[in-house]
Amino acid sequence: MDNFVVSARKYRPVTFDSVVGQSHITTTLRNAISSGQLAQAFLFTGPRGVGKTTCARILAKTINCQHVTADTEPCNECTSCRNFAQNASFNIHELDAASNNSVEDIRNLIDQVRFPPQDGKYKVYIIDEVHMLSQAAFNAFLKTLEEPPAYAIFILATTEKHKILPTILSRCQIFDFNRIQIKDMARHLAKIANSEQVAFEEEALELIALKADGGLRDALSMFDLNVTFSKDRTLRYKDVLENLHVLDYDYYLKMTDSLYRGDITQVILLLNEIITKGFDLHQFVAGLNEHFRNILVCKNPETVHILELSDSIKAHFLEQSKGISTSFLLSALSVGSQLDVNFKSAKNQRLHVEIGLLKLSQITSVLNLADLPEAEKKTPDLTVRAPEMTPTVTQAGPVLPTETPKPVPAIAGLKSLKSLRKEEEAAPVIAAHQVEHVQEPLKADFTEGHAIGVLSEFFKTRTSPNEKLLFESGYDITGTHIRFKLPNTFLLGLFEAIKSDLLEYMKRKLRNTDITADAIVTAAESVAKPRTEQQKFEAMAEKNPVLWDLKKGLDLDLIF
Repeated sequence: MDNFVVSARKYRPVTFDSVVGQSHITTTLRNAISSGQLAQAFLFTGPRGVGKTTCARILAKTINCQHVTADTEPCNECTSCRNFAQNASFNIHELDAASNNSVEDIRNLIDQVRFPPQDGKYKVYIIDEVHMLSQAAFNAFLKTLEEPPAYAIFILATTEKHKILPTILSRCQIFDFNRIQIKDMARHLAKIANSEQVAFEEEALELIALKADGGLRDALSMFDLNVTFSKDRTLRYKDVLENLHVLDYDYYLKMTDSLYRGDITQVILLLNEIITKGFDLHQFVAGLNEHFRNILVCKNPETVHILELSDSIKAHFLEQSKGISTSFLLSALSVGSQLDVNFKSAKNQRLHVEIGLLKLSQITSVLNLADLPEAEKKTPDLTVRAPEMTPTVTQAGPVLPTETPKPVPAIAGLKSLKSLRKEEEAAPVIAAHQVEHVQEPLKADFTEGHAIGVLSEFFKTRTSPNEKLLFESGYDITGTHIRFKLPNTFLLGLFEAIKSDLLEYMKRKLRNTDITADAIVTAAESVAKPRTEQQKFEAMAEKNPVLWDLKKGLDLDLIF
């Protein structure tokens, strides 16, 4: 049995023309070779499997080719090209920085740079995964990279450009490789399938290209896997779906139709079928959001070409987009994005997805209700009305007007009949001989001592120490008016903040609605406080002249 060679190696590009999906890179390299304007160092960066190392090898092979073709391609016939094909070229050196990332490895490379090539024009050094070099290795490499010999060319390849030192980046020509488009990848897979005599369905190849996420090497690995899976060497769409464990577009199409119709039963059954087949719920949510986006793109003929899908699948999308409104799709994307964001934090993830799908299924009914004119909107009457009660006149007297109770809204919380009966029993019975003015102001008499006691009780209920300073600063009570004497504006602002609570408490406790209150800021005393005993006596006598009369009447001599 012949040794099997994987397609990623067997069909690896050997010329610039055979490179897939990187025409902007290959065109620039060809022009640089033909004009003789080669940089001293190149940096190839991009996702995995897009051709970075392949282009580096083709570039190294071409600049050492002895008979470059008119379209700037290696001849593949000269000694240099044959040695390169047999991995026996002394002018091309490859270094895997992932496993050779120390300072000693870079020093050995620098020692090799000192010797010119024995055969050919250039010595090319390809350093793969260069971002894996250590900090010391980068620093050792800087000087040689900046001023290499004329025959030395460095080609650095990496998938993580942000990890490379800026001083290294400034010394290189940087080429950014793109993800390979699905259609370009599918065409390349079709060529390989024809060369390997493998029958295929176009949708199957596009599904492999879609699953590869822009990496041709991954696509070729999946291609080999599916060819092995098929006994008759035929790639069928359904077989690829099963082998790669990809959720079919039909599920998203059916789910979207059921959500738009508001068919909750079908939605739950479809979700259960998806879970039963072992598909990840988070991937399903992400795929459903992408499906909503694709249907929205299909709403406008000018944007249909954005979809990288086969014509048959695109036809299904176009057909579904005609029957679904744009408002539904926008609302579904909003709900779906929140469902995706909160998925990982949900404890019951299946229930979380089911609730999100139930919300999506009600979008159409909400939109239809919003589109109706105001006169046509019929909402259920959820108002509980109390029975009308007219007071009965039992004897002569003033006739009270009949009052119709206001309806009790039930949206804020429906009240039971039992609670309504309790409220009716607690309500005052109005009779002709017993008429009460409910809102008549209260004017109960109270003493100053009673008012001070209630005031003290109020401030005891306050938790802030600053509020208690209001009571301690002093006050005057004149009739029904309370005036606080405060030392500063801070306490004045604090008083204004609690004034309404204070008045409500005082009026309720003293049963008098005429109580008022205000506050003033008293001027600071300019006279110094008495310090000696003589000064203290004189200050007290000034406030109470009786002390002077007592001193004179008793002929007292005060000793201080």
